[in-house]
Amino acid sequence: MKKRVFLPVIILFTIFSGCGDYIEIFPADEDREFDTGSFIVFPELNEQLINDLDLLGRIWGFLKYHHPEVGKGNYNWDYELFRLLPRYLQVKNIKERDKVLLEWIKQYGEIPVCTSCRETHSNAFIKPNLLWAENSNMNSVLKEKITYIYKNRHQGDQYYIKMSDVGAPEFLNEISYSNMIFPDAGYRLLACYRFWNMIQYFFPYKYLTDKNWDDALREYIPIVLSAENRLEYELKITQLICEINDSHANYAWGGRAKLDELRGSNYAPFQVRFIEGKLVVTLYYNSELKETASLDIGDIITHINGETVESIVENRKKYYLASNEASSLRFISYDLLRSNQNTITVSSEQAGQMEIQLFNRYSLNIHSWTDGWYRVDKSKKCYRFIDENIGYVTLASIKEEDVSEIRSYFANTKGIIIDIRNYPASVSAYFSLSSFFVSGATPFAKQTKGNSDHPGAFTLKPVYQISNTGGNTYKGKLMVLINEITFSNGEYAAMAYRAGSNTTIIGSTTAGAVGKNPKIVLPGGLTTTMTGLGTYYPDGRETQRIGIIPDFWLEPTIEGIREGRDELLEMAIKLINEQ
Repeated sequence: MKKRVFLPVIILFTIFSGCGDYIEIFPADEDREFDTGSFIVFPELNEQLINDLDLLGRIWGFLKYHHPEVGKGNYNWDYELFRLLPRYLQVKNIKERDKVLLEWIKQYGEIPVCTSCRETHSNAFIKPNLLWAENSNMNSVLKEKITYIYKNRHQGDQYYIKMSDVGAPEFLNEISYSNMIFPDAGYRLLACYRFWNMIQYFFPYKYLTDKNWDDALREYIPIVLSAENRLEYELKITQLICEINDSHANYAWGGRAKLDELRGSNYAPFQVRFIEGKLVVTLYYNSELKETASLDIGDIITHINGETVESIVENRKKYYLASNEASSLRFISYDLLRSNQNTITVSSEQAGQMEIQLFNRYSLNIHSWTDGWYRVDKSKKCYRFIDENIGYVTLASIKEEDVSEIRSYFANTKGIIIDIRNYPASVSAYFSLSSFFVSGATPFAKQTKGNSDHPGAFTLKPVYQISNTGGNTYKGKLMVLINEITFSNGEYAAMAYRAGSNTTIIGSTTAGAVGKNPKIVLPGGLTTTMTGLGTYYPDGRETQRIGIIPDFWLEPTIEGIREGRDELLEMAIKLINEQ
């Protein structure tokens, strides 16, 4: 094995910026050997080799987040994998494999006894364990070595991970290798290892995935290694990412140019949503474009380019898995009427078969899919009177300066409707407003946080409370509108408003992804994210994968869409006016 000599200390130098900022350069930063490729050639995969690669991925990730020398930044851990692999791929049996692994670990030096390492707290929400090592077919010496490293793991600042002020993970010094159009096999394996271990140690909802996460690495190693081009790589990594069933991960795809190219850059001039299990036209992005299509609002689309909508959804679903079914269908619906062609053929229950002219998304004023869903008229105030007794607030454009005016204008109304079928424009504003609806300190949520000193452990933070900071408490009824478009901060806002003493949540389940979302980068410039904090109601009820469950379940109907009615808003008004 090729040895590298690393500087024994951290080099410090100053970049002149007018204020003398110091930037730390670690030995890991100086390692450039595999910048242009891993040069790893894999033999034909068989069951034993896949098992061995699965074990290596677990040990590699364990050492990444536990070994003191790796934590200090003394080794580029990506490249250490590439140095080991040629020898590892040549092992003939388990005995030889374990010898190679033990020699590999020993080359990073003896680990001193850790006097500050602690056992998992007895009331930890999630406790890490070494079952993967105990249940493996490694020899006892190797298992003892791993147990020793765990008990004497790195403490303090870590080269590859830190926890934010709120306890969410921040992945550090992860190189995206964005210059690699199609990462070679070594880098594709690295993508599997990197993502699987990030989830293994720092995803607070690993226990909620449909697939047992413990099985995912072994399953995806041959899948990702089999990619023969950039598009296949993007598709297979997307499928792996979707296995964590997290709407945050599905929402934040990046660097997938080939996948975007496959899906197309041209869009129909209208939005579709799944209403009552049917794909329904719900709005035109630009009203003047309605003349280019013969479909009306409320029309049901049954076929796209001759294929049934149900068949398309079934074939694509594995690339759109999210926290729940409603969120998955929402993501899918955005891409159903995309194409690289200028037209598509659709069949409608009302209008029969027709050809639809497509438009580049920028000509539709939807610069991203989020603009298509969260369309905000920023020229208008976020609040208005529906009538003299009912106030309406949309969080889509709320600002901090609006809060005092809302409290004043609506103080004596019979009811207030807060619309969160959008994404809140200001976190501070919606929290400030939530204090209007409680009389004293009121619990509304609790969260778990991870621990870089003890990877895999999650502990509960103190319960979050809302206090009335503005004086008078609102005496009327509060109605909060939600649906599958209510996402992340929007869901957290709904939890805050639910703490009010006279609140009714109206609508359907939300996206089911509440909490900070740290960025994840993978080889080839791929990016995604994940929900980084576990969020629960004060009584321990889940929010992830479930979403915010309304008090009054109500979904739009096709008839209501055709009539141009907002049925949730109508119900909110009705409930306010009821004695």
